[in-house]
Amino acid sequence: MDYKTIKVNISDNIAILTLSRPEALNALNSLVFSELSDFITYLETQSEVRVLIVTGEGKSFVAGADIAEMSNKTQEEALQFSLKGQEVFKRFGLLKIPVIAAVNGFALGGGCELAMSCDFRIASNKAKFGQPEVNLGLIPGYAGTQRLSRLVGMGNTLYLLMTADVITADEALRIGLVQQVVEPDELMVVVMEIANKVASKGKSAVKNIKEVTRNGYEMQFDAASELEANIFSYCFGKEESKEGMQAFLEKRKPNW
Repeated sequence: MDYKTIKVNISDNIAILTLSRPEALNALNSLVFSELSDFITYLETQSEVRVLIVTGEGKSFVAGADIAEMSNKTQEEALQFSLKGQEVFKRFGLLKIPVIAAVNGFALGGGCELAMSCDFRIASNKAKFGQPEVNLGLIPGYAGTQRLSRLVGMGNTLYLLMTADVITADEALRIGLVQQVVEPDELMVVVMEIANKVASKGKSAVKNIKEVTRNGYEMQFDAASELEANIFSYCFGKEESKEGMQAFLEKRKPNW
């Protein structure tokens, strides 16, 4: 895999995807989206990978979309640029493995939207979050209005979108945008610990949790509950669950 804007490392069932345009604070452009899409397609074939970590190189996670590229787009070109970003970010949610955002620095605009497309977020206490598009006379284009409202509620979302305020990691934790805040030099250590913890669980169970929770969130409660019951019962036909329950009864670690 020879990429120009991202770096990839896969080791011990954990994949690390690093956005790598440090000279542009890892800003998102058409090439970034193409390379992200290509990598996700590759990752879908790698059955040994149990968890994906997404982070940024340098002092930024992703500082936003590349304004230099965006500024000359026509309305139709802007539509396609938005739809492309939405498609790529949606694919992180559709991956069968957990995707963890390790937010090391600025996560603004498209960077915040990328972080929100991951399953959950761990942040350095130096990280900053925001959707400053209104400062440019724009709105978020990569489903940021939708993901942010689902994560932090309508009031918090409208406040952040309309004021373009940039918030600290601690404030992001308070409103539920991130799940944990750590010291900068501990970020990848903590995220790797979490990734390895998740990877040690039943592989199918983790996959099913992601599928049921993400799909169910968009459904009516009763339909989502029925989906949960169906997948719960489906697990009982798998060797993984039989081994997990037997290991519990025998007071030993399961042999996945």
